[in-house]
Amino acid sequence: MKLVFASDSFKGSLSSKRISEILTRAAGEVFGGCECVPVILADGGEGTLDALLSVRAGRKVPVTAEGPLYEKVEACYGVFENGAAIVEMAQASGLTLVPAEKRNPLKSSSIGTGQLIREALQAGYRNLTVAIGGSATNDGGLGMAQALGIRFLDRNGDELKGCGANLENVDKIDTSGLIPEARSAQITVMCDVKNPLCGENGATYTYGPQKGATTEMLKELEAGMQNYRDVILREYGIDPDTIPGAGAAGGSGAALKIFLNAELRSGIETVLDLADFDLLIRDEDYVITGEGRIDGQSLEGKAVQGVGLRAKKAGIPCIALCGCAGEGYERIRDYGITRIETLADATVTPKYAMEHAEEVYYRKAMKIFEQIRKGATNGF
Repeated sequence: MKLVFASDSFKGSLSSKRISEILTRAAGEVFGGCECVPVILADGGEGTLDALLSVRAGRKVPVTAEGPLYEKVEACYGVFENGAAIVEMAQASGLTLVPAEKRNPLKSSSIGTGQLIREALQAGYRNLTVAIGGSATNDGGLGMAQALGIRFLDRNGDELKGCGANLENVDKIDTSGLIPEARSAQITVMCDVKNPLCGENGATYTYGPQKGATTEMLKELEAGMQNYRDVILREYGIDPDTIPGAGAAGGSGAALKIFLNAELRSGIETVLDLADFDLLIRDEDYVITGEGRIDGQSLEGKAVQGVGLRAKKAGIPCIALCGCAGEGYERIRDYGITRIETLADATVTPKYAMEHAEEVYYRKAMKIFEQIRKGATNGF
């Protein structure tokens, strides 16, 4: 039996690496001497830096930066032997850095991510990947851009602080101070969503609530984002709402694309390519993937979709073992997923599954492998 394990992390409970370890243990107990190939995955969010460093030779460079609420954080960026570098937004501007009771996207800033980018560029790295998932921010990338020398001015010509509350006050964008290293860099953005900047499916209404936005905050943030969009359209002739992924990371996708001429690319596709995933699964019997929550948004460039499509192309069954399922999850079957299992089900509450994730995940993995061993070779 040959198995490839390529699951995203379950935020707050299981890392991608730990999931592979549990699967390897369970498969060994069921199949004995089976061949297990772990692939540490991330789709542009938290853990992407570690995932890439697990498939390519490189190292971490520590940086003291400002966190989402301007607090001091110890973060890092990664560098590879081929001279490329990677910045993970979650390192300095991630949602996990902000306690739940302090989450407020009107106040949070992406400045720390900009500081990481600046450090990497000024260290001489010109081939830069920026993974922008998992952010705590909804500031349109204002803070990040400011750290690179861009100024956002109000109607009086005064410079604004880069946070969500100031989106509605932006009247002019001054890029004359952009650091020269950014002008000559080749920047690729790994993002796991295709949302526009504004609107019902935009940055604010789609992701604002999970970042702490109340109903009133959402209205204020959306009005500000619309103003920001209109200023960009007026000054650059570019409508961010026509750019898939512009709404990623609270609008940081738009800032990177428009101000730094970055290329927005699917995070999971980038990781799978770097891992030579198509080659890894060529002779395998099953692929096991998963993510914390599988739902309709999983079809927007998430890990399960990316892995499922690769497995489907190779003609290999792909099982998704996830934390829980939400609205629209069934459609993932069209993307190469042959079976879906969740830790939370009729007998296990989401709270219990979260608090006892390793135990419940192991039981589910054993169940899947026992069914495969008993001859479920034509599906489940």
